[in-house]
Amino acid sequence: MMLLLSPTRFEAAFLRGRRFTFHGRAGLRGEGWVWLESGVGKVNTAATLAAFARGRKLERVLLFGIAGAYPGAGLQLGEAALAGEEVQADLGIRDRGMEGLGFPTLALGSGLYHNRFPLDRAFTAELSRTLGLPVRTFLTRDLVSESPSEARRLQRRWKADLENMEGAAFAQTCLWLGLRGGELRAVSNLAGVREKARWRIRQAVESLEHHILRIIGS
Repeated sequence: MMLLLSPTRFEAAFLRGRRFTFHGRAGLRGEGWVWLESGVGKVNTAATLAAFARGRKLERVLLFGIAGAYPGAGLQLGEAALAGEEVQADLGIRDRGMEGLGFPTLALGSGLYHNRFPLDRAFTAELSRTLGLPVRTFLTRDLVSESPSEARRLQRRWKADLENMEGAAFAQTCLWLGLRGGELRAVSNLAGVREKARWRIRQAVESLEHHILRIIGS
């Protein structure tokens, strides 16, 4: 079974299935897949994923939603991309993250993770081939960029292409629980641009619909 997650219901409004609720979250069951509203932000997403994964055999897990593109990322409004890795950008010391504090965020065997968390490489490569989408570096913060200058600073510091509020927690939880995780985002706005008239949310959700329905075979 594949688990699909999106932070909000409107990002998955195109899905059709049998409705259910899970700890107050909206859910849908389809043929070979389940969708859950994860909630906005890192804590909501990590908690929802961990709670639902307990006692269930999940073959793959996919987080999808809208995001802001950083200047120079080469992604236009409405275009989509996959995460090769997620950056947890607001944990630790401002410029050196958790390495600056001297200990990792996650330790798995000999692998130490500080602020960067890879998504499942094989799953991501398969999605990239199937959907014809680029694989990029995504950045996660609790606070979104509120100006173009702030967005440019974050892009330079972390070498990232897209900004969101959930992905790093999702990627870290997948690593911790041994889940094959992937992440798909469609660009709704330029990071740092808070003028909603310049956003293209509907276009981004239509892009999500196109790609997600291909993934689940609808």
